Amino acid sequence: MSFRRGTFKNFAISIIQVITIICQVLTEEPRFAEPIPNVTVALGRDASLPCVVEHLGTYKVAWIHIDRQMILTIHRHVITRLARFSVSHDNAMTWLLHVSQVQQEDRGYYMCQVNTNPMISQVGYLQVVVPPNILDDESTQSAVAVRENQNISLVCKADGFPTPKIMWRREDGQPISVDRRKKVTVYEGDSLSLQRISRTEMGAYLCIATNAVPPSVSKRIIVDVEFSPMIWVPNQLVGAPSGTDVTVDCHTEAHPRAISYWVYDNVMVLPTKKYAVTTEENSYRAHMKLTVRNLQSGDFGNYRCISKNSLGETEGSIRLYEIPMPSTSPKATEMKSTANKESVRRANVSRAVQREPTERPSVVRAQLDRAPERDAAHHVYRAPHPQHASGTTHHRCWQRPYFVIIFLVQMEFLI
Repeated sequence: MSFRRGTFKNFAISIIQVITIICQVLTEEPRFAEPIPNVTVALGRDASLPCVVEHLGTYKVAWIHIDRQMILTIHRHVITRLARFSVSHDNAMTWLLHVSQVQQEDRGYYMCQVNTNPMISQVGYLQVVVPPNILDDESTQSAVAVRENQNISLVCKADGFPTPKIMWRREDGQPISVDRRKKVTVYEGDSLSLQRISRTEMGAYLCIATNAVPPSVSKRIIVDVEFSPMIWVPNQLVGAPSGTDVTVDCHTEAHPRAISYWVYDNVMVLPTKKYAVTTEENSYRAHMKLTVRNLQSGDFGNYRCISKNSLGETEGSIRLYEIPMPSTSPKATEMKSTANKESVRRANVSRAVQREPTERPSVVRAQLDRAPERDAAHHVYRAPHPQHASGTTHHRCWQRPYFVIIFLVQMEFLI
């Protein structure tokens, strides 16, 4: 009997503990399991904000846009009339607020709220970034003109989020002159000031707006520097023979584009079989060429290259004269100098010396027969020595021993 009473008592205690635990679970208040993350999304894309709630029970979750003071959703129902907002639940603890095709006005703080007593809530931030956009109405037009040595300012405005940074470059890669004291490849700022602009600064300038949100955008501004024509003549005096072709040329610079032509004898030169007229243009520069074919006496004279535009005109002058054509080719004239004669005499002496071993003995023998009493040294052959030849003394020195030896050999034969 006592055993039954103890068993029943333990069973009752267990039942009470289970009921207590169930009551504690049923009465536990909701809480947020993790914070709402800050979300960054580009303009026009879709975004989602999560809210994770534990022990929600019979309580309900609501989403509110704080900046607009607008209730968006309550539990599974969408309250706002904006169709871009919706809500979903994963049948666990996460409630997702969806924003499709995000607009700039969607940027701001969003609150996830649970209707407990007192209410609990947490906040997350939706950041909407916007690619840069150049404002044409507030920027310099696409083409501007300025007189040379005048000042001009180029303006470029852009919006976007974050605020875009403006950079300037020249399309041809040339540096930009800043305050006439330094040159830079890239200039930062929404306004570019060009002081006392020159013709070398003419061209396309690129305004580039970027804020780390792709894509970057740019605007192309053409700067025309206007000036009156200028002419350079490489050769102002040109000569050529009759019957040949000759080409004369001029270099011009002008902007706006100039009208260029040639004048001879106060008459404009037009392209014909007689004349060939060409003009090579590069930006504000031009190279004028005039070819006159088969020159005749009436083609020689003064030719003028003329260039004119709306700001003025200028001209260059070239005189074409005749070079006489030689009738016959000149004959080559042989020039003989004393030095050449002396060289010939030396050569003859050398050849005489080389023949001495075969011819000299008979000559010496005849001389000895005629004058046997004379000293042998008087019969030595001496080559004539030039007055101005170099090395004459050295020549005599080696000739004397050489002929003494020949004489002694001949005497040996006579004895």
